[in-house]
Amino acid sequence: MITGKTLVIGVIGHPIEHSFSPPMHNNAYKLMGMDYVYVPFNVDPSNISNLATSMKTLNIQGLNVTIPHKTTIIPYLDEVDKTAAKINAVNTICLEDGKTKGYNTDGIGAIKSLNKYTSLKDKNVLVLGAGGASKAITFNLINEEIGSLHIANRSPDNALNLIDNLKTNTDFSKIEYIQLDKTNDIINDVDVIINTTPRGMYPNHEVPAPIETDLINSQHIVMDIIYNPLETRLLKEAKNRGAITVPGTHMLINQGIASFELFTNKTPTYESFEKPLLEHLKS
Repeated sequence: MITGKTLVIGVIGHPIEHSFSPPMHNNAYKLMGMDYVYVPFNVDPSNISNLATSMKTLNIQGLNVTIPHKTTIIPYLDEVDKTAAKINAVNTICLEDGKTKGYNTDGIGAIKSLNKYTSLKDKNVLVLGAGGASKAITFNLINEEIGSLHIANRSPDNALNLIDNLKTNTDFSKIEYIQLDKTNDIINDVDVIINTTPRGMYPNHEVPAPIETDLINSQHIVMDIIYNPLETRLLKEAKNRGAITVPGTHMLINQGIASFELFTNKTPTYESFEKPLLEHLKS
């Protein structure tokens, strides 16, 4: 039962009806006997400057942040975690000692998902896309001491800007751009393939995979951050060719758990997030 003692956590976006976070967090609170509630807030971009003040006024303990606010919220926060500042994107805000602090758990979620299947140390990685998710994931990949990184993107400008940002903010230099339609040239030299583009997302799930999959084989690990559908065309074709595949639900759950830990200093089980998410997706 919600009372005056109930602590409020939430997620902001515009629109926000699509968010899968509330059922995951609220199920974990219930199972752990925690007096918290997780609420979706539709925040119009014109009101984003008021968000931090509203958090303090209403004593909202934490917020997840989704499109289109991940970057625009940053100037209005009291503090931003170093990694989130380098990425220039925040997906988690905590109210700490009366001040708002921004974090980014997207990359953490991706790395934890991949580490379930392999060590990333010295692995050669191909990342498809150069948007916000790609920024978060690539920064965290570098921290895993990967061997090399290729970024494939339709627009060379976005990819080259990301590469420049990575080289400026890290000591890692083995990063190259490749055209999205030229990935077959390097596919035999990479170990891990990560799709961060929206290609293959429902309702456009029948379109071709973002890259040719003919050369993918059992030596590859292929992750798609899309979680609707549960198995994208890229993952389906990669699995048929013997590759290990990592669905987008893994990253969604692991980034959510990382946020949950920041909000509450407690760790929920993976299953407490997974069960309501899969039920929600199937419905």
